[in-house]
Amino acid sequence: MTAFSQPQVAIIGAGPAGLMAAEVLSAAGATVHVYDAMPSVGRKFLLAGLGGLNITHAEPLDYFVQRYAERSEACAAWLNTFGPEAVCEWVKGLGLETFVGSSQRVFPTDMKAAPLLRAWLHRLRHPVQGKPVTFHMRHRWNGLLQTITEAHAPLATGFELRFDTPNGPQTTQAHAVVLALGGGSWAKLGSDGAWQPWLKDVGMDVAQLRPANCGFDVQGRARADGTPTTGWSQHLAIQFAGMPLKSVALKFNDTLGHSFHRKGEFVVTATGIEGNLVYAASALLRDEIERHGHATLHLDLKPDFTAERVLKEVKHPRGSRSLSSHLKSRLNLTALHLALLHEVLSKEDMNESEQLAAAIKHLPITLTATRPIDEAISSAGGVRLEGLTDTLMSTALAGVFVAGEMLDWEAPTGGYLLTACLASGRLAGLGALNFLPSHDELT
Repeated sequence: MTAFSQPQVAIIGAGPAGLMAAEVLSAAGATVHVYDAMPSVGRKFLLAGLGGLNITHAEPLDYFVQRYAERSEACAAWLNTFGPEAVCEWVKGLGLETFVGSSQRVFPTDMKAAPLLRAWLHRLRHPVQGKPVTFHMRHRWNGLLQTITEAHAPLATGFELRFDTPNGPQTTQAHAVVLALGGGSWAKLGSDGAWQPWLKDVGMDVAQLRPANCGFDVQGRARADGTPTTGWSQHLAIQFAGMPLKSVALKFNDTLGHSFHRKGEFVVTATGIEGNLVYAASALLRDEIERHGHATLHLDLKPDFTAERVLKEVKHPRGSRSLSSHLKSRLNLTALHLALLHEVLSKEDMNESEQLAAAIKHLPITLTATRPIDEAISSAGGVRLEGLTDTLMSTALAGVFVAGEMLDWEAPTGGYLLTACLASGRLAGLGALNFLPSHDELT
């Protein structure tokens, strides 16, 4: 390995976690090279921010860390030193202001990802202190991660890495490596999960990637012979796919005793459901499907009405009006509401007031599968934290650090994903900084 005059770090992945690790290291004077397979930096970050960049959440930290479920304790350790308030201060340091929305989500004042990324990259390339970060785009890591030790300087250990580039294979060396390649969703933006077998081959403990914050396929009505089907009826799929269902409540109790009950909105797709309310319950629903092959949730189509009032309105005399007109008039049920009711109730049931009213308040929807991981907002699984030190260094390969969505954790949308990616990137950067050899060891 080349005897560098300064400690050198290779960061693979130019998303938020990788960039935060680069910022920590370059500010301390390390030579930092960032490699990414995409033509430009932060592709997924930019796309995720198209509808408004949600950087974090304003709820108290004690509640914030609970959003990471079984990884709450581990994620709390990252967030205690770089949590929601620190994220806001960091954004302010880039020259942008933030505001708290009605949902307690925090956004940059212009709601856009591009200005933040531009300011961040300018600071990385032209730091006030430290060394500029060098970026290598269209460099796809091919899995080579070979340890090197100089015979004449046993402390100067390092790594050789190989990348596929437009100019052919290229090899580089570094004293430490930070892996921030993302999870398994949105492969077209670089997060394809190809690293899973490579890291297993070098001894890292990797949990299979699974979709998180994802949509689901529903179980359709059984055929005449009893054979189950998947997806909505043709009528609903053609007429209503892509339409939002607003102001409903989703209830779900799994077989392990976990409960979910929240009001919100989601979108009906051609084969099932997706959207914010569904994403919030997706981890419980996904795990239940993995255990039993299906999960049944219940929708309350009129959560602001009591069951007694719904029944009263359904029973109200409708005269010559059709049932759909009657339900529109008395309960403001839309054509989509009625289509969903028809998915579950027969024509006879629709004309039974008690059954109809009960379904309006407690409509069962059975899910049979998650949508493919590449369609998910994020992924669960990845490099297990049990195989890493407190600074996110691999116990199987000293000098290799892992950050961001590659790690085995998950969180709902709402700023939790980005905050933990930034916090883990910062921690991995600090860990790599402390691992680097001193100048005396290098020379």
